[in-house]
Amino acid sequence: MKFVDLLKSNSWLSIEIAFLQSYPGEIRNMPGYESVFNDLLLLTPIDSDITIIVKHIKDEFDGEEHVDVSGYYTDPGKSIDELSNSLALEFTPWEEWLGMDVDEQSLIGFSAPELICHCLYEMTFIGFDQKKIQIEMGMIRSEIDEVKNMPEDEKKGNLISFDEFLKNLKTKAKDK
Repeated sequence: MKFVDLLKSNSWLSIEIAFLQSYPGEIRNMPGYESVFNDLLLLTPIDSDITIIVKHIKDEFDGEEHVDVSGYYTDPGKSIDELSNSLALEFTPWEEWLGMDVDEQSLIGFSAPELICHCLYEMTFIGFDQKKIQIEMGMIRSEIDEVKNMPEDEKKGNLISFDEFLKNLKTKAKDK
């Protein structure tokens, strides 16, 4: 089932109820989510070779359980490596979200309103305006390019490895 079909077969009221059960702290943002829901119904889906997967996971860092929304290539041959088997979708254009299939296990494990609310939460992680989200993505890409073009000695003086970052994060968490 395509995400657009899931949206079109549900009312905002059922999604809002699921949203408030899953994310009670988001009550202040309900008008934004409702606006995005209504906007999505007016957009033209773009075919996508990515499938949306929604699942319960336990965070390796803090042990907390939460719902994860990500994507994977429908054609496994598109995956470059193990890391590309799980795709972050928050910067994906909304028209492409609409054209994505929803994973069968996700359809079994969650009600349609729950799936939609978790996807809306992921889609709007950066904000409720798609243009602003794409501007943010452009800024991130620019920063990535800046780091890629940085001389090696400058990289060594200004950057740390991911492992070192995690080590620092764990140390800070222990200190709290």
